[in-house]
Amino acid sequence: MEFEEMKKIWDSQNNEPFYSINEQALHNRILSKKKQAYHITNISEWLGIAAYTVSGCFILVMNLTGKSQNVFMYILCAWSLGSALYTLVSRIQRINGDQQFDRSMLGDLTHAVSMATYQVRLSQLMRWNILPIGTLILLGLWDGGKSVWILLGILIFFVLTNYASGWEHGIYKARKRELEILKEKLASEDQAPGNK
Repeated sequence: MEFEEMKKIWDSQNNEPFYSINEQALHNRILSKKKQAYHITNISEWLGIAAYTVSGCFILVMNLTGKSQNVFMYILCAWSLGSALYTLVSRIQRINGDQQFDRSMLGDLTHAVSMATYQVRLSQLMRWNILPIGTLILLGLWDGGKSVWILLGILIFFVLTNYASGWEHGIYKARKRELEILKEKLASEDQAPGNK
Protein backbone atom coordinates (compact mmCIF):
# COMPACT_ATOMS: atom_id res chain seq x y z
CA MET A 1 0.00 0.00 0.00
CA GLU A 2 1.27 3.50 -0.76
CA PHE A 3 1.64 4.67 2.82
CA GLU A 4 3.44 7.78 1.61
CA GLU A 5 -0.07 9.15 1.09
CA MET A 6 -0.95 8.82 4.77
CA LYS A 7 -1.58 11.93 6.82
CA LYS A 8 -0.41 12.42 10.38
CA ILE A 9 -3.18 13.61 12.66
CA TRP A 10 -2.80 14.40 16.34
CA ASP A 11 -5.26 12.92 18.77
CA SER A 12 -6.43 15.90 20.81
CA GLN A 13 -7.05 13.83 23.95
CA ASN A 14 -3.62 12.30 24.56
CA ASN A 15 -1.41 14.19 22.06
CA GLU A 16 -0.23 11.04 20.30
CA PRO A 17 0.12 10.66 16.55
CA PHE A 18 -2.72 8.93 14.77
CA TYR A 19 -2.41 7.80 11.16
CA SER A 20 -5.20 7.92 8.64
CA ILE A 21 -5.18 6.69 5.06
CA ASN A 22 -6.58 8.81 2.28
CA GLU A 23 -8.72 6.04 0.81
CA GLN A 24 -9.66 7.93 -2.35
CA ALA A 25 -5.99 8.62 -3.17
CA LEU A 26 -5.17 4.98 -2.49
CA HIS A 27 -8.04 3.75 -4.68
CA ASN A 28 -6.92 6.11 -7.47
CA ARG A 29 -3.40 4.69 -7.17
CA ILE A 30 -4.75 1.14 -7.38
CA LEU A 31 -6.85 2.05 -10.44
CA SER A 32 -3.76 3.58 -12.06
CA LYS A 33 -1.73 0.42 -11.42
CA LYS A 34 -4.59 -1.72 -12.75
CA LYS A 35 -4.86 0.41 -15.88
CA GLN A 36 -1.09 0.15 -16.43
CA ALA A 37 -1.19 -3.65 -16.03
CA TYR A 38 -4.14 -3.89 -18.43
CA HIS A 39 -2.40 -1.72 -21.02
CA ILE A 40 0.87 -3.68 -20.91
CA THR A 41 -0.95 -7.03 -21.02
CA ASN A 42 -3.12 -5.92 -23.92
CA ILE A 43 -0.13 -4.75 -25.98
CA SER A 44 1.87 -7.90 -25.15
CA GLU A 45 -0.98 -10.14 -26.26
CA TRP A 46 -1.61 -8.31 -29.54
CA LEU A 47 2.10 -8.12 -30.36
CA GLY A 48 2.50 -11.84 -29.67
CA ILE A 49 -0.55 -12.77 -31.74
CA ALA A 50 0.53 -10.56 -34.66
CA ALA A 51 4.20 -11.58 -34.60
CA TYR A 52 3.48 -15.30 -34.42
CA THR A 53 0.76 -15.16 -37.09
CA VAL A 54 2.77 -13.04 -39.54
CA SER A 55 5.96 -15.04 -39.05
CA GLY A 56 4.12 -18.38 -39.35
CA CYS A 57 2.39 -17.32 -42.58
CA PHE A 58 5.61 -15.82 -43.98
CA ILE A 59 7.58 -19.00 -43.27
CA LEU A 60 4.84 -21.13 -44.83
CA VAL A 61 4.73 -19.03 -48.01
CA MET A 62 8.52 -18.94 -48.30
CA ASN A 63 8.77 -22.69 -47.81
CA LEU A 64 5.97 -23.46 -50.30
CA THR A 65 7.34 -21.15 -52.99
CA GLY A 66 11.01 -22.02 -52.42
CA LYS A 67 12.88 -24.60 -54.43
CA SER A 68 13.78 -26.72 -51.42
CA GLN A 69 11.30 -28.07 -48.91
CA ASN A 70 12.61 -27.77 -45.36
CA VAL A 71 10.80 -29.87 -42.74
CA PHE A 72 12.16 -27.73 -39.90
CA MET A 73 10.55 -24.65 -41.43
CA TYR A 74 7.19 -26.42 -41.63
CA ILE A 75 7.53 -27.34 -37.95
CA LEU A 76 8.48 -23.74 -37.16
CA CYS A 77 5.44 -22.52 -39.09
CA ALA A 78 3.15 -24.86 -37.13
CA TRP A 79 4.82 -23.83 -33.85
CA SER A 80 4.39 -20.11 -34.62
CA LEU A 81 0.74 -20.45 -35.62
CA GLY A 82 0.11 -22.64 -32.57
CA SER A 83 1.71 -20.00 -30.34
CA ALA A 84 -0.52 -17.33 -31.91
CA LEU A 85 -3.61 -19.47 -31.29
CA TYR A 86 -2.55 -20.19 -27.69
CA THR A 87 -2.02 -16.47 -27.02
CA LEU A 88 -5.42 -15.63 -28.55
CA VAL A 89 -7.21 -18.28 -26.47
CA SER A 90 -5.40 -17.09 -23.31
CA ARG A 91 -6.47 -13.52 -24.09
CA ILE A 92 -10.12 -14.54 -24.48
CA GLN A 93 -10.02 -16.49 -21.21
CA ARG A 94 -8.40 -13.53 -19.42
CA ILE A 95 -11.04 -11.10 -20.72
CA ASN A 96 -13.87 -13.46 -19.72
CA GLY A 97 -12.32 -13.83 -16.25
CA ASP A 98 -12.26 -10.05 -15.74
CA GLN A 99 -15.97 -10.13 -14.86
CA GLN A 100 -15.40 -12.00 -11.59
CA PHE A 101 -13.85 -9.03 -9.76
CA ASP A 102 -15.96 -6.49 -7.90
CA ARG A 103 -15.24 -2.80 -8.28
CA SER A 104 -14.30 -2.09 -4.67
CA MET A 105 -10.80 -1.01 -3.71
CA LEU A 106 -9.83 -4.56 -2.72
CA GLY A 107 -11.56 -5.98 -5.82
CA ASP A 108 -9.66 -3.59 -8.10
CA LEU A 109 -6.41 -4.48 -6.35
CA THR A 110 -7.12 -8.21 -6.67
CA HIS A 111 -7.89 -7.66 -10.36
CA ALA A 112 -4.60 -5.77 -10.82
CA VAL A 113 -2.68 -8.59 -9.09
CA SER A 114 -4.46 -11.14 -11.30
CA MET A 115 -3.50 -9.24 -14.47
CA ALA A 116 0.09 -8.83 -13.28
CA THR A 117 0.25 -12.58 -12.56
CA TYR A 118 -1.08 -13.29 -16.05
CA GLN A 119 1.48 -10.90 -17.57
CA VAL A 120 4.33 -12.61 -15.69
CA ARG A 121 3.10 -16.02 -16.89
CA LEU A 122 2.72 -14.78 -20.48
CA SER A 123 6.17 -13.22 -20.38
CA GLN A 124 7.69 -16.45 -19.05
CA LEU A 125 5.98 -18.51 -21.76
CA MET A 126 7.19 -16.14 -24.47
CA ARG A 127 10.67 -16.30 -23.01
CA TRP A 128 10.66 -20.12 -23.01
CA ASN A 129 9.30 -19.99 -26.55
CA ILE A 130 12.63 -18.54 -27.71
CA LEU A 131 14.25 -21.96 -27.20
CA PRO A 132 12.15 -24.02 -29.66
CA ILE A 133 11.95 -21.17 -32.17
CA GLY A 134 15.70 -20.59 -32.07
CA THR A 135 16.40 -24.31 -32.31
CA LEU A 136 14.08 -24.77 -35.29
CA ILE A 137 15.55 -21.76 -37.09
CA LEU A 138 19.12 -22.99 -36.53
CA LEU A 139 18.20 -26.52 -37.67
CA GLY A 140 16.42 -25.11 -40.73
CA LEU A 141 19.41 -22.97 -41.68
CA TRP A 142 21.81 -25.84 -41.05
CA ASP A 143 19.65 -28.18 -43.17
CA GLY A 144 19.62 -25.52 -45.90
CA GLY A 145 23.43 -25.53 -46.00
CA LYS A 146 23.99 -22.02 -44.62
CA SER A 147 27.38 -20.84 -43.44
CA VAL A 148 28.56 -21.60 -39.91
CA TRP A 149 29.03 -17.85 -39.42
CA ILE A 150 25.37 -17.20 -40.17
CA LEU A 151 24.41 -19.91 -37.68
CA LEU A 152 26.73 -18.39 -35.08
CA GLY A 153 25.28 -14.91 -35.70
CA ILE A 154 21.73 -16.22 -35.30
CA LEU A 155 22.73 -18.08 -32.12
CA ILE A 156 24.22 -14.89 -30.64
CA PHE A 157 21.05 -13.01 -31.59
CA PHE A 158 18.89 -15.54 -29.71
CA VAL A 159 21.16 -15.45 -26.67
CA LEU A 160 20.84 -11.64 -26.59
CA THR A 161 17.07 -11.93 -27.10
CA ASN A 162 16.85 -14.32 -24.16
CA TYR A 163 18.85 -11.90 -22.01
CA ALA A 164 16.61 -8.96 -22.98
CA SER A 165 13.45 -10.98 -22.36
CA GLY A 166 14.81 -11.94 -18.93
CA TRP A 167 15.29 -8.27 -18.11
CA GLU A 168 11.73 -7.51 -19.27
CA HIS A 169 10.38 -10.48 -17.29
CA GLY A 170 12.12 -9.13 -14.18
CA ILE A 171 10.27 -5.82 -14.58
CA TYR A 172 6.92 -7.63 -14.74
CA LYS A 173 7.79 -9.69 -11.66
CA ALA A 174 8.74 -6.54 -9.73
CA ARG A 175 5.44 -4.86 -10.67
CA LYS A 176 3.52 -7.95 -9.59
CA ARG A 177 5.40 -8.08 -6.29
CA GLU A 178 4.66 -4.39 -5.67
CA LEU A 179 0.94 -5.07 -6.11
CA GLU A 180 1.11 -8.13 -3.85
CA ILE A 181 2.82 -6.09 -1.11
CA LEU A 182 0.14 -3.42 -1.47
CA LYS A 183 -2.56 -6.09 -1.13
CA GLU A 184 -0.86 -7.63 1.93
CA LYS A 185 -0.62 -4.24 3.64
CA LEU A 186 -4.24 -3.45 2.84
CA ALA A 187 -5.34 -6.84 4.21
CA SER A 188 -3.26 -6.36 7.37
CA GLU A 189 -4.81 -2.91 7.89
CA ASP A 190 -8.30 -4.41 7.57
CA GLN A 191 -7.44 -7.04 10.18
CA ALA A 192 -5.87 -4.59 12.64
CA PRO A 193 -7.65 -4.58 16.03
CA GLY A 194 -9.10 -1.08 15.57
CA ASN A 195 -10.54 -1.89 12.14
CA LYS A 196 -12.63 -4.93 13.07
